[in-house]
Amino acid sequence: MAVSGEPANPSAVAPRDGDGRWQFLRFVAVSAVAAGLNFGSRILFDLFTTYIVAISLAFCVGLSSAFVLNRLFVFAGSTNPLHRQATYFVVVNLFGLVQTLAISLLLARWLLPQIGITVYVEEIAHAVGIGVPILTSFLGHKYLSFKVD
Repeated sequence: MAVSGEPANPSAVAPRDGDGRWQFLRFVAVSAVAAGLNFGSRILFDLFTTYIVAISLAFCVGLSSAFVLNRLFVFAGSTNPLHRQATYFVVVNLFGLVQTLAISLLLARWLLPQIGITVYVEEIAHAVGIGVPILTSFLGHKYLSFKVD
């Protein structure tokens, strides 16, 4: 990863592919790792704070790991300067956080109890909430955060 703000070497880690299928699959794999860190840290944060605060703090854990992993393995050929990558990455993910919170709360506070699910409600709701913004995040990162001119 380039530290000076220069784009990372595109051939260093992430292979180029013509139609983007492999790039999307790499994004999903990287997102799964970041989501696991997000989900696991939320459970730990739950020991010390409220559900909404725990989701928000876990989001920061997932965001940090996702930025580094995406920059290395998915969008290594980005021509955006590092500061622009980081800024757009945060903006795109804040939109994802809104989606995650909305879905998590809707499921945990209303839908899952309505259909009779009473165990691991917050865990199920949060797991689904994390998965919802995958496509919107991929498109936002591809065309904003890590775009190639």
